[in-house]
Parts: sequence; C-alpha cells; structure tokens
Amino acid sequence: MTDLTSMTIAEAKAGLANKSFTSLELTDAHLAAIEAARSLNAFILETPDQARAMARAIDAKIAKGEGGPLAGIPLGIKDLFATKDVRTTACSKILGNFVPPYESTVTSQLWRDGAVMLGKLNNDEFAMGSSNETSCFGPVVNPWRREGSNTTLVPGGSSGGSASAVAALLCMGATATDTGGSIRQPAAFTATVGVKPTYGRCSRWGIVAFASSLDQAGPIARTTRDAAILMHSMAGHDPKDTTSVDRAVPDYEAAIGKSVKGMKIGIPKEYRLDGMPAEIEKLWSEGAAWLKAAGAELVDVSLPHTKYALPAYYIVAPAEASSNLARYDGVRYGLRVPGRSIGELYENTRAEGFGDEVRRRVMIGTYVLSAGYYDAYYLRAQKVRTLIKKDFEECFAKGVSAILTPATPSAAFGVGEKGGADPVEMYLNDIFTVTVNMAGLPGIAVPAGKDAQGLPLGLQLIGRPFDEETLFSLGEVVEQAAGRFTPPRWW
Repeated sequence: MTDLTSMTIAEAKAGLANKSFTSLELTDAHLAAIEAARSLNAFILETPDQARAMARAIDAKIAKGEGGPLAGIPLGIKDLFATKDVRTTACSKILGNFVPPYESTVTSQLWRDGAVMLGKLNNDEFAMGSSNETSCFGPVVNPWRREGSNTTLVPGGSSGGSASAVAALLCMGATATDTGGSIRQPAAFTATVGVKPTYGRCSRWGIVAFASSLDQAGPIARTTRDAAILMHSMAGHDPKDTTSVDRAVPDYEAAIGKSVKGMKIGIPKEYRLDGMPAEIEKLWSEGAAWLKAAGAELVDVSLPHTKYALPAYYIVAPAEASSNLARYDGVRYGLRVPGRSIGELYENTRAEGFGDEVRRRVMIGTYVLSAGYYDAYYLRAQKVRTLIKKDFEECFAKGVSAILTPATPSAAFGVGEKGGADPVEMYLNDIFTVTVNMAGLPGIAVPAGKDAQGLPLGLQLIGRPFDEETLFSLGEVVEQAAGRFTPPRWW
C-alpha cells in the first residue's frame, strides 16, 4: 500500500472517484508512513482514530456520490490552527495541554470539503523562527540530506513540520502560515510548493496570532496543482475575521496550464545581493529563461525600499507579537506557575512558558512600543512599510504581471548551524520573503533546482493583490521545466 503515499492530491482524487482504493486505505497508508518517520519529528500529535473515523464517513459519502472537492484526502495541520477537541499548543509550553472547544475557519472548510486530519504538525514556537528549532517539542528534521553526508538539516520555519511531512510523503498536503516567509522558505528547503495568499484571502479566525497585520494561512503541497486545489478550500470570506476580504474565490486549479504568453515578469535589481551564492544567481537566471521560453516577457524593475524591509519587519512583527502574546498570563488557560502576587504569577508563568526566541521578540516589541521609542521605531517602520507597498504598486501599474526572485539566500542548513551566537544571522534567511508580507501581496515558492550538494532550491513569484491565479500559471511553468524532486528515503 505504500505507493498510495506517493500520489499527488489530483491523482488521489481520481483514484478515489474511480474506486481504485478507499479513503480508509489511503489514510492507513499515511498513518503507517507517519509511524515509520517519527525520527523526522514532523508530527507532534497523531490522531489515527479520528483520521480513520473521518475516512470511513467520507467513504460512505463517496459511495453515495456526495464527496466534496477534497473527499478522502489525508492532510496534516500546523499546530497553530485550533482543532476542536484536539490539543493545540502553537508548540509552546505556555499553552500546555490546551484543547480548543472550537475549530479554526480554515480547517473547518477543509473538513467541510471532505479532507481527513492525520494529526498536528510541528512548528517554531508561536511561528517565531526560520528553521523550526524553537519548538518546545524539539526541532523538525528535513527529509533531505547533503549528498554523502548524514548531517541533520533544518526544514526551514516556521512551518517546518508541514514542509517536512509533505516532502517525506507523510501527508498529501498541509496547512501552514506565513508572517515573513514561513510558508515559502520551508517549501524552498524541502522541494515542496508553498503559497502565501494575499492578506485577507484566508480567514485568520482560530489561528494562534503572531503578528496580526502580517499573518496569512496558506497550503504546502507537492505540486502547484495540489496547492491550487487546497487553496480553493482554504480561501473565502469569514464574517468572524474583520481582515477577511469579501470577494469570490476563483477556481485556482483552472489556472494550471494556462498560457503565460505576453505576461510581463519583473526582475528586481535590489534582490541581487552582495555575496549571493553563484548557484542562487544561476537558478534565478534559469527560472527567467523558462518563463521567457513559455512566452513571458522579462523586464527589469526597481523596488528601492527593499533594503529597509528586513529591519522594518523585525520592528513591526515583534511589536504586534508583544501585544498578541499578552493574553498568555497563566490565568485563563494553559500553563500556570504560582507566585505570591498576581504580578509574580504573570512573571513566573511567562518566564517558564515562553522559549528564548519568543521572549526575545516580546522584549523587542515591548521596547519599540514604549513611550519615547514608539515614534523613533514603530511609527518609522510603518512608514517604511507604506513605501515598500508603493514600490510594488508602481511596478504593477507599469503592466508587470508578477515578479520573479529567489526564495531563499541558500539551501537548507544544519540543525544548530545558524543563529546561536547571533540571532540576526537567522533573521537574514527571510531577506527575499518579508517584503511580500509587508505589502500584503501573494507569493508562491516552487522547487526549481538543486545546489552542488544535491539539496533543493526554490524560486519565488510575487503577484498582484488577489491574483494568485497568475502565480499558479507561472509556477506550473517553472515546475514543468525543473521537474519534481523527492528526497531519497533514509529514515
């Protein structure tokens, strides 16, 4: 049955429709794969009983011809999404054994469409990290390895569990979230496809908040088509989320295979960084050549405020995090460490419950919002954010359909290799991705090649607001030209 796990969502949908296998058989194959791959630490909670019950119910529906667009497809859920009666911790000790009495809007839409939940996936604590090393459940392991080496590599973050599980064929797709690159960077590190939708395209209701003006849910899948299928179910207006946009959800899958002839693709000169590895430069040129061969027109564009994006992001995101994380106080839910006063209870709980990276960001955020520093830091960062958004608007006003950039400045690195002595070294991984969140735009990362050590590298396409369809069309061109990569099995 193991070959059932190597199918794409599109292939599995066809197989289920043809009655070649049942959803229960598909689910059992994935549960067995998860059990055999516990060394990857991608799943932090397996829900086999619930998965089988969901699969049986879907099989009964399929038999009656009532299955939805995701009927019988087994998925993994990032531990940032509230799942009713299933533990949700954001991979932080401070949430303890929190079991939500409600379901996030995104996951409820997936279950509405017939998907099956295999369990909860590991992520950086409160989604704060670029390597999935800050989780209280320990780091996730990338299923890819350097050729001839047994070094344990990171899968990227914060959605490292999602990317690792999809790449290792443990689930057919996964939910993820992206605040500064947390979908696209792990996708690039694992040869999976990751989509960060336009801000407001997917509901944030029931997702543990990091930075409310930047967070956006999206899918990680094995192919561009699979990502489009998942995105259709995840997107949509939600009256419970005031930042959710009320506009119709297009058929994203219909964009796959559409001609890209005549589309203008912007190549931003500011993304050519000093000291950028030659193989990243080469990959970028190859990607541009593939799009040109498909009929797209390449144009040089300028995004002059890009150089300020990373510092501005690391002011805005921690500021919003310090505000959002104030609710974790040991009083209402989660961990409680007693103290002699209410103030001491807060201090003790937060000191023990939050990990180093979360504490660091909360302290930075509280500092930049404090009296005397608010104008100097937070207000200026918001002004820079407006200028970054304007740069993109000017590009799109000149007829540019999408912008092509590298997804990451390097391939995956080893666990413990970066950020130990200098956290900024880790933050620099987000250099190509944060602008998209600052401007609220959609972005997609697609596998495009490998480095000299056989590790996957990805390209990023940035689109106009609510024009994910163009990204799917262009992403498919890159995917077809580059081919698909699967890690050799060693776990």
